[in-house]
Amino acid sequence: MHTSKIFPISHLVYYFITAVWPLIHIDSFLLVTGYKIDIWLVKTVSFLLLPYCLLLVYLTFSFKKNFIIVITVMLCCLGLLFIDLYYYFKNVIKWVYLVDGFFELLFFTYWAYYIVHSKNK
Repeated sequence: MHTSKIFPISHLVYYFITAVWPLIHIDSFLLVTGYKIDIWLVKTVSFLLLPYCLLLVYLTFSFKKNFIIVITVMLCCLGLLFIDLYYYFKNVIKWVYLVDGFFELLFFTYWAYYIVHSKNK
């Protein structure tokens, strides 16, 4: 595997697992992330993450650089990061969402680096 593909593939796998897990086994998902009243909302977010997986497939395996897609993925990272932080500090969600926030920040940073590095070529 080419080194430059490690982060995009990691991001893809992370989002795919995050999206599919609640759809396949909601009980284990809730055990890790905490009880939630609105299961329909958990499953809605899961389905909404699936298109981002497709965008990450494109970014990972296409030789074309598409900055609109990169910015879209970055906005997803920021949105999830801010939701994680806001609701954790409001004592609504468990600490495990801080781990997710860390990964969102890591992925956002990679894509920001990708844009800066790509424009310098």
